[in-house]
Amino acid sequence: MDNTPGAREQDLPPLLIEAVSYAEDRHWEVVPGASLVDGDGPAHCSCGDPRCALPGAHPTEEDWRRRASSGPGVVRRWWTERPEASILLPTGSSFDVLDVPEVAGCLALARMERMGLQLGPVVAVPAAPGQVGRRLHFLVLPGVAAKLPEMLRKLGWAPGRLDLVARGEGDFVVAPPSRVGPYSFAQWARPPSAINRWLPDAAELINPLAYACGRDASRPVRPQPLPVAAGLR
Repeated sequence: MDNTPGAREQDLPPLLIEAVSYAEDRHWEVVPGASLVDGDGPAHCSCGDPRCALPGAHPTEEDWRRRASSGPGVVRRWWTERPEASILLPTGSSFDVLDVPEVAGCLALARMERMGLQLGPVVAVPAAPGQVGRRLHFLVLPGVAAKLPEMLRKLGWAPGRLDLVARGEGDFVVAPPSRVGPYSFAQWARPPSAINRWLPDAAELINPLAYACGRDASRPVRPQPLPVAAGLR
């Protein structure tokens, strides 16, 4: 049997490897969340609520924020005990998140690259039940949640006009490779690396993000085809 470190790591659950990496390499706080249960019928959330708003991707304890840890040993123990648990990263401490629709986020990413802006990691998250379209989560320095409305006003946008949300203290994001809903996974659009270890200030990103969200909101909505009644196919 091959007992080299690389071979041993390959035998570990992927969620355990990534959760420990976030704590050990990035010093991010981590907390285990719910998971999806497969079996007869559609996959369902481990919380047992058939109408769960975030199946497989939400906290399971009321005091989840207090329990979050960046200790690699603690995180390793959690995912050894529950290797299927989703990985949740609390916002408001190590980072905040600017949450935008995927189309607007991709447009903003292209513009930021042309501007030569330094970006942090970016997560692509599937749409929650009842919502349309994936989301992009831009990791930025903490503190933007309270300042976002005024930052948008200075750019000429009234509060609530843009689908641009700040996630800060008391909130969380779902980290890859967690499963979100029965068919999708959280993925890195821009993974953590040595290059983006230092997170940008939200003020550097807000202009291209607001511009892209404004363009996305002005796009005409294509009418959806009407469902075909049974027996008339």
